[in-house]
Amino acid sequence: MKRLLVINPNTSERVSALLQTHVQAAAGSHVVVQTVTARFGAPYIADEASYAVAAHAALDAWAAALDREPTQPDAVLIGCFGDPGLMALRESSPAPVTGLAEAAFIEAARHGRYAIVTGGERWAPMLQRLAQALGQAQQPAGIHTVAPTGAQLAADPAGAHRLLAQACRDAAHQLGVQAVILGGAGLAGMAAAVQAQVPVPVIDSVIAGTHWALRTPPLPPLRATPGFDNAWQGLSPEMHALGLA
Repeated sequence: MKRLLVINPNTSERVSALLQTHVQAAAGSHVVVQTVTARFGAPYIADEASYAVAAHAALDAWAAALDREPTQPDAVLIGCFGDPGLMALRESSPAPVTGLAEAAFIEAARHGRYAIVTGGERWAPMLQRLAQALGQAQQPAGIHTVAPTGAQLAADPAGAHRLLAQACRDAAHQLGVQAVILGGAGLAGMAAAVQAQVPVPVIDSVIAGTHWALRTPPLPPLRATPGFDNAWQGLSPEMHALGLA
């Protein structure tokens, strides 16, 4: 059976449970999904500072997961629509690595121009920068953020469905796109709930991430075994163990 390691780079166990449920459903029973939670950082990533800390937390959670379970995963999915630590993990892991945003960008681009809808007002410039770094700078026709964070939206599903359906409709009509990404770990499952009210395909970033991780032929790994090319100081024992002696 294939093994998929999902890393929640924030400290919310509720988000981890949501990821576990929706990733396992999208992956199917032939895949073993293991979701791990950041051991430090913010309960939900919603600004530059929490995003910066989350990159370290994602690396630490990955190292701790490998320490507990020496069998290597077949793929790694960063369960955050923002992909903190993506390039560092990709450099350090022999298994293919993606994040919710990268996978959703790729899926949405198959339909043509797309827009992004997500929770948390500070995410717009952060996602624009990520899109540029991933070579998608010309694709997002717009990034529509709603005021509640993903965590707040997840806590009120009925209210979230109404708010997000309207935001997706606005993005589709005003920007003339062929698809809308509904991005965020806390928004897992909501794309299906609002799809009937939106005139273009609504991409669930969690489902897109799962499908990419399991179905996309991986690039040749940069290394044969997991590890870091640094001798760390002051980090967790698990990160030290994967660093240079």
